[in-house]
Amino acid sequence: MDKYLKNILVVSFGFLLLFTAYGGLQSLQSSLNADEGLGVASLSVIYGALIISSMFVPPFMIKKIGCKWTIVASMCCYITYSLGNFYPSWYTLIPTSLILGFGGAPLWAAKCTYLTESGNRYAEKAGKVAKDIVNQYFGLFFLIFQSSGVWGNLISSLIFGQTPDAGYNVNVTNYARCGANDCPAESISSGNDTSTSSNQPSDSLRYTLLGIYTGSGILAVILISTLLDNIDLKTEQNNDGTKEESSWIKIIETLMQLKDKRQCLLIPLTMYSGFEQGFLSGDYTKSYVTCSLGIHFVGYVMICFAATNALCSLLFGKLSQYTGRISLFFFAAASNIACIIALLLWKPHPNQLAVFFIFPALWGMADAIWQTQTNALYGVLFDDRKEAAFANYRLWESLGFVIAYGYSTFLCVSVKLYIILAVLIIAMLMYVCVEYVEYKKATNCAPKKDNTSLHNQTQM
Repeated sequence: MDKYLKNILVVSFGFLLLFTAYGGLQSLQSSLNADEGLGVASLSVIYGALIISSMFVPPFMIKKIGCKWTIVASMCCYITYSLGNFYPSWYTLIPTSLILGFGGAPLWAAKCTYLTESGNRYAEKAGKVAKDIVNQYFGLFFLIFQSSGVWGNLISSLIFGQTPDAGYNVNVTNYARCGANDCPAESISSGNDTSTSSNQPSDSLRYTLLGIYTGSGILAVILISTLLDNIDLKTEQNNDGTKEESSWIKIIETLMQLKDKRQCLLIPLTMYSGFEQGFLSGDYTKSYVTCSLGIHFVGYVMICFAATNALCSLLFGKLSQYTGRISLFFFAAASNIACIIALLLWKPHPNQLAVFFIFPALWGMADAIWQTQTNALYGVLFDDRKEAAFANYRLWESLGFVIAYGYSTFLCVSVKLYIILAVLIIAMLMYVCVEYVEYKKATNCAPKKDNTSLHNQTQM
């Protein structure tokens, strides 16, 4: 097997194992640790720490210990969060959330840098177009990675499905409050809080689940440590004094990256990734699925999302070289807009069981494009500043998550849908500006080369 493909597979399966655990835990936090909002608070802390980490940590870690060991160290941070859930409290879950948040940014920045650098090197070796190889590598990665949502949610559903009376939300008699009409303030004032009415799993089931999740994270660390080849990034050889200065320069470059107008124009698109993922995992599952069907169905709905996401990631990764990224971005936007309008109009009811799975399937198809193409876009546009660019990617996506989780406890679902729609429209308008800048740059460069060549020929 080609060493580049082998390394991509090792990274992909390492992330699969790690996020089988974290993804399963993330989707359960609002119900598993519902007391005093501890679960949601831990998620907010994670993404808040990710923002700070994205600004400072990734360039420093990648330069000091390389992509491989940055991935290993960051994965260990994720394992601490699984351990913190064994005895959840403000003194265990919040500190481990901070640790995970600070490890998240270098993990993703190192992964993106590793995949982009591997794609560029293989393309140079094989004489192929670099952006096509990078797109394929990201597509393969997300095919394997996104399936983690299937396994994580399947494990939790099978284990917690053994809880007595798990199933439909029998406490709800008026489904008019579900869906877009779900307003936290009205639920509290009427005493109709359906989101927390499901039975909690026993401690033995809880510890079994957390043991599996912790073991999955440990296996990920072992896999990356033993099988992944370390990739040497191209850096200049400096003396000791200059090395220390260059490390700080890398940190500053994360902030200086914002001087690039293309990076600034991509901020809404990057934030939208956090908004749309946060809505599905937080609001759709609570206000549509749990409110109408019961919490036991959340895992199965998220499996549908993850499976569609994984399959479409590979499909669109390969399809992009034929259609181009612009058409894929507009297809994803059209899909999300259609879903948002439908979610505003739809009145969820248990008799419409299939519809509950159609929305996450369509959302997963669109999210596959947002993930693969936005990552690849950053790799192509900022090839000479990959670490700083991908650090910015995680920063702005994390801010989208923080905002989405921040307003989830006091805004009506209909208002959240309008916010997501507005962010998407602004994001697409600014993305078009980025493509226009790139098109203008390409057209300005091409005639100059032709004129120079013609001038040289006339001189001869």
